[in-house]
Amino acid sequence: MADSDTRDPDAVVGAQRAIQEEVRRDDRERGGKESGPAQLGARTYPVPPFPEQHQAKPGVEARLDPLPMYDAPYWKGSGKLEGKVALVTGGDSGIGRAVAVLFAREGADVAIAHLAEETDAAETRACIEREGRRALVLRGNVADRDFCREAVARTVRAFGGIDLLVNNAAFQVHAADFLELSPEHFDETVKTNLYGYFHLAQAAAAEMRPGSAIINTGSVTGIEGSKDLVDYSMTKGGIHAFTRALAASLLPRGIRVNCVAPGPVWTPLNPSDKEPGKVARFGEKTPMKRPAQPEEIAPAYVFLASAQCSSYITGEILPVVGGY
Repeated sequence: MADSDTRDPDAVVGAQRAIQEEVRRDDRERGGKESGPAQLGARTYPVPPFPEQHQAKPGVEARLDPLPMYDAPYWKGSGKLEGKVALVTGGDSGIGRAVAVLFAREGADVAIAHLAEETDAAETRACIEREGRRALVLRGNVADRDFCREAVARTVRAFGGIDLLVNNAAFQVHAADFLELSPEHFDETVKTNLYGYFHLAQAAAAEMRPGSAIINTGSVTGIEGSKDLVDYSMTKGGIHAFTRALAASLLPRGIRVNCVAPGPVWTPLNPSDKEPGKVARFGEKTPMKRPAQPEEIAPAYVFLASAQCSSYITGEILPVVGGY
């Protein structure tokens, strides 16, 4: 628009209407079509709708359709975690399995803790060993303080120490009506998602050397909230606050503490929670119009675990949510 036009209201109106018509013409030519699910990774990922399915808790990865993609075949290890020892809770499947695989590929020996998913845990052990690293499988409930202490102690006995803790195990069940959220349901969520993180961090920190790291798994629900996941959202927001407070507390000991906050990820957690029809549409409301696959989330944990990548980062929450 010429300078003289800015002083002439009629000329300004004419210019604005010309822009409006140009946009309308472009919209008509485009036919109102929206872009499909985003495929921006090293390979093509599944998109909704998925087959309708549901599982009993805690869920088995081997029964999901499609199977989650966790092995990150294009990720080349470069020794970022060479000689380190890691303990990953919920390491049998989902994000935990993908993290365990990449940690091993980067040179770490990995202990995984799981609740009762023997088949999935055996597969994760095999994955770690195929990467040429040692694996340890620990079965138990992270809400139990004694199990948390024993898990850390067994990791130290098996591998000679502990450098990395990934708090990842979680419990989630939707409750459409807040007034129907039972004390038992609330208690299970809080004890798994908060007590477990606290007990494991306390046990691990006592054994960790300077240069070690704790990485917690938060959630987009801890940032935005979810009306059907009031209890889960509360615990995930608590994990974010716990991360920042614990980072300040453990910094004098040379231990960094950070958090990854994923959006929807295709793991057993949600198909063992939602009804089949909702599982089929899982992740389609994100800007990328699909859920993440576990291998798309795991690199964030490698980044926060490696002193080569993140030595000046502590107390941070890293959202990996597929866009806002």
